[in-house]
Amino acid sequence: MSLLSARSIVCGCLLHLCFGLLSSQYCVPRKTVSYLNDLKLFREDGISHYSTMLIREDLGVLLLGAREAIYALDINNISNKKAEVNWRVTEEKQRECTYKGKSAEVECRNYIRTLHNINDTTVYVCGTNAFSPLCDYLTFANGELTLKKRLEEGKGKCPFDPFQRYSSLMVGNDLYSATSINFLGSEPVVLRSSNLALRTEFKSSWLSEPNFVYMDFVGESVDSPDGDDDKVYLFFSENAMEYDFYSKVVVSRVARVCKGDMGGQRTLQRKWTSFLKARLDCSFPKPSLPPIVQDVFLLKHKDWRKSVFYAVFTPQSGLSQMSAVCAYTVSSIRDLFNEGKFKTSVAVETSHVKWVMYTSEVPVPRPGACINNVARNLRINRSLELPDKTLQFIRDRPLMDEAVRPMTGAPLLLKKGALLTRIVVDSVSALDGKKYNVMFIGTENGFIQKAVNFDGEMFIIEEIQVHENPNPITTLRLSSSKGQLYAGSEFGVVQMPVSNCSRSESCEDCVLSRDPYCAWDSSSARCSSVSSLSPEAAIQSLKEGNVTLCPPPDPGAVVNFALVPGNTIQLPCQLHSNLACLHWRFSDQPVRSNNKYYIYSGGLLILNASESDAGLYACDSVEQINSRTYNRTVVVYHLRLSPDPEVAVSPTPGTTATKSSVQTLNPAVTVTVPGPEGEEPPLPENQSDTNRVSRLEVAVSLLTLLCLSLIGVLLWIWCRGHWKCFKLTKSSKSAEGRKHTQNRTSEIKLLGPESEKPCSANNNHCAIDFKGNGEYHFPPRANISSLSGLGYIHDESEI
Repeated sequence: MSLLSARSIVCGCLLHLCFGLLSSQYCVPRKTVSYLNDLKLFREDGISHYSTMLIREDLGVLLLGAREAIYALDINNISNKKAEVNWRVTEEKQRECTYKGKSAEVECRNYIRTLHNINDTTVYVCGTNAFSPLCDYLTFANGELTLKKRLEEGKGKCPFDPFQRYSSLMVGNDLYSATSINFLGSEPVVLRSSNLALRTEFKSSWLSEPNFVYMDFVGESVDSPDGDDDKVYLFFSENAMEYDFYSKVVVSRVARVCKGDMGGQRTLQRKWTSFLKARLDCSFPKPSLPPIVQDVFLLKHKDWRKSVFYAVFTPQSGLSQMSAVCAYTVSSIRDLFNEGKFKTSVAVETSHVKWVMYTSEVPVPRPGACINNVARNLRINRSLELPDKTLQFIRDRPLMDEAVRPMTGAPLLLKKGALLTRIVVDSVSALDGKKYNVMFIGTENGFIQKAVNFDGEMFIIEEIQVHENPNPITTLRLSSSKGQLYAGSEFGVVQMPVSNCSRSESCEDCVLSRDPYCAWDSSSARCSSVSSLSPEAAIQSLKEGNVTLCPPPDPGAVVNFALVPGNTIQLPCQLHSNLACLHWRFSDQPVRSNNKYYIYSGGLLILNASESDAGLYACDSVEQINSRTYNRTVVVYHLRLSPDPEVAVSPTPGTTATKSSVQTLNPAVTVTVPGPEGEEPPLPENQSDTNRVSRLEVAVSLLTLLCLSLIGVLLWIWCRGHWKCFKLTKSSKSAEGRKHTQNRTSEIKLLGPESEKPCSANNNHCAIDFKGNGEYHFPPRANISSLSGLGYIHDESEI
């Protein structure tokens, strides 16, 4: 063996080891479902910004707010429009808006931003009304939508700017809203519109250029041992006052107010006495600026203490394409507000303020607390009776010192690629009797990721393209009882089921999908919804993905193919999973890329075929779930020497193969390999031996340096104790075999230090291009032939 060959093999083994460790940090959707026309779609010509939804299951409709129109759509098929009503601005209002410098055709229109239930027949609706917000009452009866013309001032209830993020919530007959109350958008407010209206102070220590995201209600008074009050929680981002930087830094916050708050008697009159806020922590792997919260969903539990907020975060720097999902329990947020330390401002030098932890004595009753048993024991039954000392404290110090930590200590999911935009979560009962929280996450390029967490292991079941064009998903709603998702964008709304079990055509594929909604029905031999099956006749293995529960698969038929010496033969092999990788066998011996064979993501090329290449070629799909490896043969080709060396007929009708041509089993299948667009892979016989050797030497030399560098970095990280692969997974062994792909629509990264993807798409082992004309596949560690085979609907309006 030459020195060059020895160096290649050693370096290949080292790279295989290094990249095997790195790849365990990645997770990709197991399946990618491209855009299909069978999804139900609604859009109207001339109408845009379908940004507000209200699900009315009792009326059987989805109420949809858009620009100058409101629609009532059939909840089971949104393509069926039941009714509509237009709400346009008057010419006078449009002229006033344009005089103030706004665009007549874009901004000076009426964008419906608020839809909230009032009672069984009435909905409260608000629109921007050409930068002059207005509200009205809407009814749906006898198949018709009607605006009641009971117009109300919308300032503080609805934003002026149609493109400004805001949030609102109806609790009883009280409307809670977080928006700006002036034309310029410079006066943010958290407002309760009721008989006793309350709002926040106009102080930067309360709200500093906020971007409101989400609001929800938690009934904490139920079974409360300390007689606590119900709460309204608000999520937003704002300029940080606690960080001392030269430029502004944005941070994510959670705030809360008490439902029974009535304001103060002298201090904080008609202002919140219970407004507290804290920073949300959702750490990205690399040192970076704090990520920004984009959307939140509250998965409610019968015991409110077990309710969980799921939040989507994106970077505030455009240099990063990473986003994350973090989860926070209501109880942890409540404990921080009830027991945590406060921040206070101190003067440093001249006219400079620094925020530090408050260490002096805290007044009693505790500032920011709701009226509870402690206050009642002091004969304080209303916030109007709170002492000025308590009110002055919370007026000047509404910020908590500590941040709210995620329930897992780190993000549930980290993703590279298209940024995440919206999230909803469904609680699903599986065959094992346990409930699993399935996340549906919208992206900025029109996809929905479907993910579930199995005891710390995040698994992406699939990603589905719901918009034909890469339009960001701006609204996402879930009807758990109907099993339907509704995704809105600027140009339309799409309806899709929470699961489509029929995509799995075999028992093995159904089990490996690990979808809590689906199981294999042994009686009908198909993958079906769990809700329609009995546990005795169904097969499901969510945590393990154990395909041995399935009956043995039928062996596939052997495809005969004529071999013409001197031709280049293409044998296609398509995988059914992004997590699987291809392995080829010839006469039960592993096939590796070299001067004879060219392995790519879609199959195998046999270059300059000869008589010795006749025989059986098997394409195996190898997929690893935790510590289990599943190996199945996708297709077997039998290459037989053609009796006529000049002309041979392939098994596909209408295709022939002549000498010195490329034989392919299916003329519709094209070879996709790295290289300039439109060029076919260069074949080795078309290159000079001198160029081939020189390129090989250069590649191997560079590869050796890369190996040594990578090993050094890995050892340094390992020694410092920062190497964390699958931090939430029960064992490192289960994460060792996690595969990853490139060139997908998105890429999901689990916990651990960030690193670049080392391997090409759908290859289990690293592919190195020594010759500049293809991939070199290092041998696997073992012979492949030896491997064994919400329920709650939310009414907040947002863009």
